[in-house]
Amino acid sequence: MRIAELLQRQEPFLSLEFFPPKDRAQWPGFFDVVRQLRELAPLFCSVTYGAGGGTQHNTLEIVARMKQEYGLEPLAHLTCVGADRERLSSFLSGLAQAGVENVLALRGDPPRGETSFTPDSEEFQHGSDLVSFIRGNFDLSIGVAGYPETHPEAQGFDDDLEHLRHKVACGADFIITQLFFDNDVYFNFVDRARTAGIKVPIVPGILPVQNLAALKRMLSFCGASVPAGYMRDLEHVHEVYGESGVRGLGLGYAKNQIRNLLDRGAPGVHLYTLNKADTCLDIWKDFSRRDRVK
Repeated sequence: MRIAELLQRQEPFLSLEFFPPKDRAQWPGFFDVVRQLRELAPLFCSVTYGAGGGTQHNTLEIVARMKQEYGLEPLAHLTCVGADRERLSSFLSGLAQAGVENVLALRGDPPRGETSFTPDSEEFQHGSDLVSFIRGNFDLSIGVAGYPETHPEAQGFDDDLEHLRHKVACGADFIITQLFFDNDVYFNFVDRARTAGIKVPIVPGILPVQNLAALKRMLSFCGASVPAGYMRDLEHVHEVYGESGVRGLGLGYAKNQIRNLLDRGAPGVHLYTLNKADTCLDIWKDFSRRDRVK
C-alpha cells in the first residue's frame, strides 16, 4: 500500500529504518531482526543501500522479500549515485513488479573520506531530480528527506527550506527528517515548513544512541547537534561504564523523546533501528498499542 495513503489515517505510528548488510552471508541474521521487529506492526520500513554502498539489486531483493515473505510495507531508498535513466527505470520497474509502491528519493552522501558530493549525471544532481523523474514516469508514493537543523551544505535555513519546498512541488508525498535530539527543533522545523507552504506529512526520525564514536561520526556529516547536557552525560557514562552505559542512557533518552513527540502531536515516529531488534523492542514496549498505536 502507498505510504501517502497510510499516513492519511492520522493515527500515531511507528516506522523503522533498516541498514541491510552488503555481505549476503549476513542476510540470515538481518532477516531474523526483520522477523523480530515485524511484531511491532510498523506502518512502513525503509531500506538503505546497505553497508559500504550496497547495490540497487540487493536493495530490490531485500524490499521484495520484506513485502512478500514478511508482509511489511517497504520504502526503498534511491539516490543519485550512479543514476541514469536506464538504471533508474530498471530499478523502479523492478519495485513495481515486486509489489513495492514506495520509494525514498535522496541525493546521496559524499563517498567516505570526502566532504563534497560530485554527481555522476547532469540530469540527476539533486533529490528533486529523482522526484521529478519518478513522478513523471512511475505510479509510486515518494518520500524525501528533511533537515531540521539544515543540510550541512545549505547556505542557511531558508535556502534549505526552499530546496525542500521544491522537492515537494516536484511530487514528494511525505518527508522523513534527519535525526535530531531536541524536540523543539523538530516542531520549529514543522512550523516553518508549514509557513513556507509545505503541507505534506513530516515524520520525525529518531536515533537511539548506541555507540558514542558512531554518534560523533554521524553528526559530522548529517548536520545534527546534541544538547550540551546530553552529550556531557553520554561522555561521562562512556568513561565510567563504557558502551553499555551509553546504550542505557541512549535508550532512556529515546523513550522520553518519543513520548514527548507523540504527546505534542507528531504524526508518528521513524526509528533508525541500527538493526538492533532488542533496542527497538525495548523502546516501543513502553508505548501501549491500545493508547498509542491503533
